[in-house]
Amino acid sequence: MTNKELQKLVEQLSLSHFYKPFLHQASFNNRLRTTGGRYLLRSHDIEVNPRYLSELGLNEIIGIIKHELCHYHLHLEGKGYQHRDKDFRELLEAVDAPRFCSPLETQQIKSKVHLYQCSKCQLTFRRRRRMNTARYICGRCSGAISHVKTID
Repeated sequence: MTNKELQKLVEQLSLSHFYKPFLHQASFNNRLRTTGGRYLLRSHDIEVNPRYLSELGLNEIIGIIKHELCHYHLHLEGKGYQHRDKDFRELLEAVDAPRFCSPLETQQIKSKVHLYQCSKCQLTFRRRRRMNTARYICGRCSGAISHVKTID
């Protein structure tokens, strides 16, 4: 699917589900990593992650477009367009748009766990983020902390 085909699809979905025209640009953005799409407040454009089309198919893209069109139309009308707003949630339900997109299989990151240990009291603890052991001490006994190993 090209950007022109995406633009046509967005315009068709806007007319068929919202009964209002989509007057701005819709395009694919390869740099989107953690989201299926986004609505840009300043330019009123919609960007879609092309990986969702290749991995999950056209139905997922249609759901993402309907979700972003909810942001678009509510923002232009001056109503609550954010996820927490009642207007947004009601419009999502009315047009059968998903609140969140499905996770991509290629983007599911297995996070590492770092294991640390106090040299004095032998207290061990785990962290997802690595820490600078020279800057921190044990909270229980004020002993030095050392990195033991990384668990995948």
